[in-house]
Amino acid sequence: MFGKRKGPTKAYDRETQIPVLRCSICTGEQVAGFKDQRTGAFEDVALIRSDADLKAFMRDYGIEKITKEY
Repeated sequence: MFGKRKGPTKAYDRETQIPVLRCSICTGEQVAGFKDQRTGAFEDVALIRSDADLKAFMRDYGIEKITKEY
């Protein structure tokens, strides 16, 4: 009960989607989501306002590494 670390609480299709952080050059806005490898379609999941938001997104989905797109 106490002291147990929870695994990822949410899931995505690891075979067809990759985690991506979309960053705007003009405004600096960052959106975390998943990009379909076949079609290139981006599914936005969370607005990232701070490092804490990014860490929470990565923890929730069990992501260790995320790429940036501009």
